Amino acid sequence: MAGELTVSIDAMGGDAGPSIVISALVRSLQRHPEVKFILHGDETVLHELIAKRKGRFSTNVSVRHAPTRVAMDEKPSYALRRRRDSSMWHAIESVKTGEAEAVVSAGNTGALMAMGMYNLGLVDGISRPAIASVWPTQRGQTVVLDCGANIECDAEQLVDFAVMGEAFARAVLGLPRPKVGLLNVGSEDMKGHDAVRGAAAILREAKLPMEFVGFIEGNHIAEGVVDVAVTDGFTGNVTLKTVEGTAKLISFYLRSALKRSFLSRLGAVLASGALLALKRKLDPRAAGGGLMLGLNGIVVKSHGGSDALGFAYAIDTAIDMAVGGVNKSIAADRAGVVPEAALP
Repeated sequence: MAGELTVSIDAMGGDAGPSIVISALVRSLQRHPEVKFILHGDETVLHELIAKRKGRFSTNVSVRHAPTRVAMDEKPSYALRRRRDSSMWHAIESVKTGEAEAVVSAGNTGALMAMGMYNLGLVDGISRPAIASVWPTQRGQTVVLDCGANIECDAEQLVDFAVMGEAFARAVLGLPRPKVGLLNVGSEDMKGHDAVRGAAAILREAKLPMEFVGFIEGNHIAEGVVDVAVTDGFTGNVTLKTVEGTAKLISFYLRSALKRSFLSRLGAVLASGALLALKRKLDPRAAGGGLMLGLNGIVVKSHGGSDALGFAYAIDTAIDMAVGGVNKSIAADRAGVVPEAALP
């Protein structure tokens, strides 16, 4: 279905380096034999890792040498100035030149965003990019953004995030008219600060292919009340880390309870199918990574500590975004939104 699609890979990013990238690529080649891949990194290391796979790589994979890598602890400004010979820079540049339609990296998040903005720019009508994440809920999945790119946001920027979120939900999640809500301290119209109330006023009047439900609270995300939850980067990042910590706490308590006695361990064996289903539902690797929406090119950030399966899911998401034409949808929808100043 992806046709001549090409995905550019930062093969040196992340905590584990190129070994997990090569393992992930084996999975991706099985799932997407028609897609081409460009690997950027130390060509000696990459060719050695590929050779160990004994011919499991097709002619769809090419290697481009990049002499350096961006360290996980480097400041984005430093990386932008001093790492233009890095695997991350070259991977993004492949999208800029049109060689590839999407880029995937497990490297430094701030550097990836900075290099992405510098090389790719923004989709027409979008003032700032946002980091989006797909969370499991009681009713399926919810797109949450921003998860950390913008600490403070005004009304227009929150509207941008809503447009980006609903476009992604339609193109990738297959929702023809996604439900969108603004995260707030209450669902009443008078609640929240000026930016949230201003964004709500714009979205109520916007003629977008979505259903704007108004304000939502934090518990509504897990309940699946909306398909897209919109907030500023400070709140979104705190919420994301809280949810991740709560999931780990539940897993810890569950494992402890199941090991408490012989009967508990027996019950765990009998319930192994249900427990496996729960583990898969809560597995953060299946989320497909962080989505840098709003950039004028597809950029997906896999978790820095991701394993091969998580990186392969990130590649899947990048392919889905490219095939679904997410950026074209974002540009078209944002062009039709009336700014707050023009509202009666």
